[in-house]
Amino acid sequence: MRQLRDIWRLNDTENVSSGHLGIIYLSWQFPTDVRKNHLSAQHEKWRVFAENEVKAAFGSSLLYEGLQWMKEDLFIHMRLPAGHQMLQEDWLLELAYKHTADWEKQFAEEICFEGLSDVLGKLHVGVSVVPNDNDPVDGLVWYDAMKKAILHGQSAGSMERSLKRRALERVISERLIQPVYQPIVSLLREGEVFGFEALSRTQDQTWFNGPMELFQCAEQEGLTYSLDRLAREKAIDGCLRLMPGQKLFINVMAQIMEDPSFSPGQTLSLLEQHKLSPHHVVFEITERSSIADFGSVKKALEHYRSQGYQIAIDDVGAGYSSLQSIAELRPDYLKVDRSIIQNIHLDEMKEHILYTLVQIAAKMDISIIAEGIELEAELAKVREMGIEYAQGYLLGRPAPFHSMM
Repeated sequence: MRQLRDIWRLNDTENVSSGHLGIIYLSWQFPTDVRKNHLSAQHEKWRVFAENEVKAAFGSSLLYEGLQWMKEDLFIHMRLPAGHQMLQEDWLLELAYKHTADWEKQFAEEICFEGLSDVLGKLHVGVSVVPNDNDPVDGLVWYDAMKKAILHGQSAGSMERSLKRRALERVISERLIQPVYQPIVSLLREGEVFGFEALSRTQDQTWFNGPMELFQCAEQEGLTYSLDRLAREKAIDGCLRLMPGQKLFINVMAQIMEDPSFSPGQTLSLLEQHKLSPHHVVFEITERSSIADFGSVKKALEHYRSQGYQIAIDDVGAGYSSLQSIAELRPDYLKVDRSIIQNIHLDEMKEHILYTLVQIAAKMDISIIAEGIELEAELAKVREMGIEYAQGYLLGRPAPFHSMM
């Protein structure tokens, strides 16, 4: 959390007289089917609770201008210094989230304690920061700030979503991804490392516990292409040296190939800078949602193949990866998901599924990689079934490339 003195220091640095107005909007949205007398009582409780918490949290702050009720909506008015509007929006978002997340929990506990969980509802919160050049403040400026705060807080969870988006934008703009690599070993040539799958990690896990949450947020915010490209670039940057015949598996979301801005040539240029060729690279197609247009994806893959890249389909047997994807995309590798491999030595049905995939792969000249190997018995079983390659914690955990050499 950026301290108040840092915000004021920015104002001194700018040496300007204008400022900004900040609004934190709060509205407890009770269920629409609550009886009128219950609703009125709960609204009054919320008013008392909110006013006490706001005054306790902000009453002694130099920035606090007061609070204002409009029907059941509460507006907290803040006077902010001039300049750096984006920074001040970040600060106000964090400040509001820090307090309102606790307030929502506390008030919900009060309602539930009274046995009124059926009228619980949710707290909607929004913030806005607008420039102001007038003193005293023009009423229209306050109105504009309040309207923007209401729009921001239209849905529950908008605060968290805004903070996640800003965290994601920072990851992309500051390139805050670290690549790690997990070995893929040959089961036909004992102990030989066939290749490495590049995986993305972030140091700051305040908003994203792992890469799955990071990419899900990117998809929601329309930033999938930017994040996917960054992950690819980092994967190639971090791959220091491959032995002859080894492969680098890089995850590529199938959906980005449907993006008009998708440009395959950028990857080739980056490989050349690192003295790698497309023959070293396997693009691992990950489907986070079903492929809407196989035609455009196939066209992009044909372009890749013509340059010497190979293709793998990830998560086979789970999620959206389907037999249609195998038939349409004609990959070089199938990566069988851990949901199939886990305890396969104890589960006859999983064994049948894997055997069917082995038969399909043999007819299409596709190699199979068993993912998620964690037990010696799992490894023995997939080797017995003729699987060519395996990957998992038993064989090697993800780590920076230099630590594997």
